[in-house]
Amino acid sequence: MIIKYPTIGMTGQVVRNTGSHYMVESLTDGNEIPCKIKGNFRIKGIRTTNPVAVGDIVEVAEPGPDGTAFITGIHSRRNYIIRKASNLSKEAHIIAANIDCAMLVVTLAHPTTSTTFIDRFLATSKAYDIDAVLCVNKTDLLTEPEDREYLKAFCYLYRSIGYKVLEISARTGEGLEELRKCLQGKTTLLSGNSGVGKSTLVNDLIPGLELRTAEISTVHDTGMHTTTFSELFHLPGGGSIIDTPGVRGFGTVDFDRNEVAHFFPEIFEIGHDCRFGNCTHTHEPGCAVLAALDDARIAQSRYNSYLSILEDADEGKYRKGY
Repeated sequence: MIIKYPTIGMTGQVVRNTGSHYMVESLTDGNEIPCKIKGNFRIKGIRTTNPVAVGDIVEVAEPGPDGTAFITGIHSRRNYIIRKASNLSKEAHIIAANIDCAMLVVTLAHPTTSTTFIDRFLATSKAYDIDAVLCVNKTDLLTEPEDREYLKAFCYLYRSIGYKVLEISARTGEGLEELRKCLQGKTTLLSGNSGVGKSTLVNDLIPGLELRTAEISTVHDTGMHTTTFSELFHLPGGGSIIDTPGVRGFGTVDFDRNEVAHFFPEIFEIGHDCRFGNCTHTHEPGCAVLAALDDARIAQSRYNSYLSILEDADEGKYRKGY
C-alpha cells in the first residue's frame, strides 16, 4: 500500500505499534500514515507504557516541516484489555483497544501453557467485559492416549464454565474452518505464550502474509519471539485480528480483592451460597466454594489461579512465571 501524508487532519485507526512509532490507517481511504506522538502526550495523566494502542481510533495532524505526522488525540475507547507491564517503572500495558473478542492461543504440549496463565487472561477479559475464546493449537502432537484424555478434560473444564474452546492444528488444518467462522466480522485480539503457533495461524488465515515463524527450543521446550510488535491485519472474509508478541506472564491490574471472584464464573455462582456475603473463599466457615472444591465441583487448578490473583490484589505487584 502506498504511504502518503494527509494535507489536513484526518481520523484513522492504529494498525501497528513499534515502540514510539505508529502506523495509522485512514478511515476514509485506507491509506497508511506513519506517525509519532508528542512527548507531552505521553505523560498527561496516562499511567501506561503505551498511551496509544493498536485498535485505537485517533486524530492525526498534518505533518510538520520535517514530514512527521503526529497523533493529536484518541477517540473514546469502546473497550480495551490490559496487563501488568514487565517494566515496573510504569503500571500497565494496553494490549489492544476496541475489540470484540480476546482469543488466547494455548498448547498442551511443546510448549505447555500453564492453567494459571490461561485463567489470568480469562479473568482479565471478563473484568474488562470482553468475550474470551480459547484456541487449543497443535492438537496433532497429542498422539498418546493420556494426551488425548487430557485434551478432552481440558476442553470439558472450560466449556463447562461457559467458554468457547476451539481444537485446531495449524499444521494439519484441523479446525481452521471453525476458527475462520469464529473470527468473521469481528475485531479479535490474538494472544498467547511464545511458541504456541500464533504466527503460523495468522499465515494460514491470511494467504500470502508470510509472518516469520520459529522452531521450539528442544532444550527448554519454549518458543522464541517471532512477533516483536502488535499489528492489526484485515481478514479476507471480513473482520480483523490483532496479532501481539508472545508473553511469558500475565499480571493483573487494579483488581479489587472483593471483586476477584466475579471474574471466575463458577466461583461467583457457587459463592452465592456462602454463609457470609463478604466471603473471600479462603478460610471462612460455611464457605460454599471451599465445599465445592472438596467435592470437585470446582477444579483445583482454577481455585489456585483465583488465589494467585487474590495475592496480586493484596501485594499490588507483578510476579514473573505465570
